Amino acid sequence: MNTICFGEILWDILPHEKVPGGAPMNVCYHLNQLGLAAAIISKTGKDENGKRLLEFLQQHQVDTSLVQADEQHATGSVIATQKGNEMEYDIVQPVAWDFIDITEQLTEKVSQASYFVCGSLAARGGRSRTTLYRLLEAAQTKVVDINLRPPHFEKGTLEHLLKQADILKLNDHELALISGWYINETSFEKQVTFLSNQFSIPTIIITKGASGAALYYNNDFFYHKGYKVTVADTIGSGDAFLAGFLSRHINNNLPEASLEFACKLGAFVASQKGACPPYDVSEVERLTS
Repeated sequence: MNTICFGEILWDILPHEKVPGGAPMNVCYHLNQLGLAAAIISKTGKDENGKRLLEFLQQHQVDTSLVQADEQHATGSVIATQKGNEMEYDIVQPVAWDFIDITEQLTEKVSQASYFVCGSLAARGGRSRTTLYRLLEAAQTKVVDINLRPPHFEKGTLEHLLKQADILKLNDHELALISGWYINETSFEKQVTFLSNQFSIPTIIITKGASGAALYYNNDFFYHKGYKVTVADTIGSGDAFLAGFLSRHINNNLPEASLEFACKLGAFVASQKGACPPYDVSEVERLTS
């Protein structure tokens, strides 16, 4: 396994259907679609929803050997409501992925993987947060995806994760909020460089919605204006963006090429229904700005 993702796997319950979701699961799905071996650490309930999630992942060649089963808590779910082109989320709590247990197997597998991807949402509950902190100590390259869903975050936890990050991904609104805890600065580049210096983060990726994305790498900024698509929904497009970036970064592409492909995949997924649509990489490559 080249990459291990940690955190929530769940059902996104949309107005007219329900689809598999959860940021780390989405990243893991797309990495596998792009030909990289990735596994997911999570927990499901011993219920029909959990069974169907595992079946979905296994059908798409995602390694589920590190997914635990919970006798007491239900499989996770999120009630998603569309507001214009954006989604609002009611994230049910507590659920099985709030209770991921640390094991020797998890520690060993994480220590062997080249990349460890986690988000901030999975740290909302004490059990999973403790497990995450332990695994971060064992991990090699640590990729932190900030995912601020009020009220499911708090400053101390985010600071701990930021201090661990080798690669940080967040959106421009999250950047402004977090940097605003420490400095009164409206300059985008100064906000980014502050976070990089304050928490010793060498690589920061920032999504900017319809305005594309930016990358801070080796003390330099790279920008991409993004791709214009007809939006079906935005669920999982940021997760696809991160997977797209990692797929190229892991293979030592130039930073501007990694950013370009990340924008392509994020835009492609926004043009499809749900976070994990079936696709061939050639479909993504055909996108033009």
